[in-house]
Amino acid sequence: MQYRTLGRTGIKVSPYALGTLMYATRMGNEPEESARIIHKALDAGINFLDTADAYADSEEVVGNALKGRRDNVVLATKFGLPMGEDPNQRGTSRRWIMTAVENSLRRLQTDHIDLYQIHRLDPTTDTEETLSALTDLIRSGKVRAIGSSTTPASDIVEAQWVAERGNLERFHTEQPPYSLLNRGIEREVLPVAQHYGMGTLVWGPLAQGLLTGRVRKNQENTLIRAGFVKHVSDEHRIDVVEQLIPLAEEAGMPLTHLAIAFTIAHPGVTSAIIGPRTMAHLDDLLAGLDIRLDDDLLDRIDEIVPPGTDIGTLDQNYTPPALQTTGLRRRPLDERAAA
Repeated sequence: MQYRTLGRTGIKVSPYALGTLMYATRMGNEPEESARIIHKALDAGINFLDTADAYADSEEVVGNALKGRRDNVVLATKFGLPMGEDPNQRGTSRRWIMTAVENSLRRLQTDHIDLYQIHRLDPTTDTEETLSALTDLIRSGKVRAIGSSTTPASDIVEAQWVAERGNLERFHTEQPPYSLLNRGIEREVLPVAQHYGMGTLVWGPLAQGLLTGRVRKNQENTLIRAGFVKHVSDEHRIDVVEQLIPLAEEAGMPLTHLAIAFTIAHPGVTSAIIGPRTMAHLDDLLAGLDIRLDDDLLDRIDEIVPPGTDIGTLDQNYTPPALQTTGLRRRPLDERAAA
């Protein structure tokens, strides 16, 4: 296993990070089977685990699985998504951060979190308040490093500036989506992260199942994702997959191996988050761990999906408030007439 340094933290991590969303019991796995998958990943040299408080009981499953092995794991979790009906049980306010971290520590059965990440931006909370609370967690020893997730480049820059101005801990990592079908972060997010010395652990390297090779054109396609069945209707994305499949076959590898190897080939990517639900899925991904793509193959990928291009959008991607809230895009009716 060739370990990489997570940004400028000095922490060494594997190029594969094990995502644990699928180990929540609502996904259908028994905790004992999830523990066996986690243990096999650790035995193979994967030392980086990523979870979140919003992943149902995933943190509890991970905490139980890591008994006796916690010291050898770089453990990452996230906070910020709603954890109940209470409007204060979400976001990145100091009030919620201090509660959320204690809840995660208890569920994970540990006294510290190696990487604590905001799950999504919280437009209602000042960045300085968020970084101030996270700084206190680092100084208390409960958290070793902090990061953001699915954050636009401009907000990454702002957070770095706020940290420097306030003498606060800065975000050490970013967790953006990245795959053969979604290369948009190559334009700004990855260059900005590299500029600030941030580590990146990318999610969705298999494009939420489209890059498994099981989704084909002119077939009735469904994907089981996040506990529900989603009909695949984005023909443009599937058209591109149809071009990538023969490319992988010509290179003598499954599409899954091509897809993961592509993501970790970028110099700005530290680790790619894999989310195998079964032992067979893990075995398949581990078999491709040592694959390296040559320049000719990467050039041919560029011809199919040009650098910096997104083919369609991910259903879990970040949508800024300026696009979500109509009031931020439209003047009041009486002002429109005056204009």
